Amino acid sequence: MSIEDRDPAADEVEAAEAESAPRSTRSQRRSRRRADKKATKKHLPVWQESILLLAVALVLAVVIKAFFVQAFYIPSESMEPGLVKNDRILVEKWSYWGSATPQRGDVVVFKDPGGWLDPSESNAPSSLFQKALEKVGLYPSGGHLVKRVIGVAGDTVVCCDDEGRISVNGVPLNEPYLKNQARCNGPMVSPQCQRDWKAGPVPAGKIFVMGDHRDMSADSSYHLKNPGPTYVSASLVVGKVFVLVWPRDHFGWIKRPATFEDIPDAS
Repeated sequence: MSIEDRDPAADEVEAAEAESAPRSTRSQRRSRRRADKKATKKHLPVWQESILLLAVALVLAVVIKAFFVQAFYIPSESMEPGLVKNDRILVEKWSYWGSATPQRGDVVVFKDPGGWLDPSESNAPSSLFQKALEKVGLYPSGGHLVKRVIGVAGDTVVCCDDEGRISVNGVPLNEPYLKNQARCNGPMVSPQCQRDWKAGPVPAGKIFVMGDHRDMSADSSYHLKNPGPTYVSASLVVGKVFVLVWPRDHFGWIKRPATFEDIPDAS
C-alpha cells in the first residue's frame, strides 16, 4: 500500500493511541529510539583508534615538554651529595614564566653559556629511538648543566668569612647540603680552598651559580679565573628542578634551602 493509499482516519487513530499511551510507555519508546540511533553509529576499527590515541598522546607529550615539565640527566658529580651523576630529574618551567626569574637557592637547569660543558658530560641520547623520544619529552635530555643559584642581579658574592662560609650581600650562607665542607665552602684548589675572591655585582639579566660539590664543579666561581663567561644569562635557564625521580631510592622533592631567606636585596 502506498502513502497515498493510507486511510487518514487510521492515522488519526494511531496518533490518538500514541497520545493516550502512558507517559512511561512514551518515555520507553523515546529511549529505544535513541538507543537504536546510537547502535547505528559506526565505530572506528581498533587499529585506527589506536593510532588516534597515540597521536593525541604524542601531541600532549610535546606540549607538556614545551611549556610545563621536562626530564633531564644529572651530567656530572658537581651537585653531589643531593644529586648524583645520571640521576633523572624533572624541571618545572612555569616558575619563570613572564617576568619571573631564578631565585637564590634554586637548583636550575640551563644551556651551556659557552665553554662550560665538557663533551663527556653531554649525556645525549645515542640511538635514533632515544632521540625521537627526547624530542617529545619521553626521554631525559642531555647537553645541559645543573647548578644552584647563589647570586642574582645586583648581588655581590664573597668568599670566605672566618668560618669558611660564602657571603651574599654581606650575609654568610649556612650550606648543609654541600659535600666536602671540612675546609671551606668555596671552590677547592687541592689541597687548599680557593679563598679571597669576590664576584659582582651580578649584571642585570644574569645569575651566579655554583655546584654543591664545590671541588668538582666548573661553575661561576671557577670561571672567575678561567676561560668562559662567569655569569649565566637568565634566558638560558630552562627551568627549576623540583623532583628527583630516578633511581627510586633517590626519589625526593628539591626545595629552596632556608638559608637564602635571610639575604637582603642588593642596595
